[in-house]
Amino acid sequence: MKNLTDRETEILKLILEEISTVDIALKLSLSKRTIDTHRRNIMRKTASNNLIALYKYALKNNLTEL
Repeated sequence: MKNLTDRETEILKLILEEISTVDIALKLSLSKRTIDTHRRNIMRKTASNNLIALYKYALKNNLTEL
């Protein structure tokens, strides 16, 4: 499993806060398409096929709390 970049980690944390792709794009002054690309890369790098798996990854790697 590859390490996430700082930007991917930042976006992952926003995803886990249930912020939408559009709102993440606005918050970070990026395009929706860029956020979609980051989301795809995050899912691939974490070997996650859904948001539950992504949340489990974040818990195991101390990126979020219960």
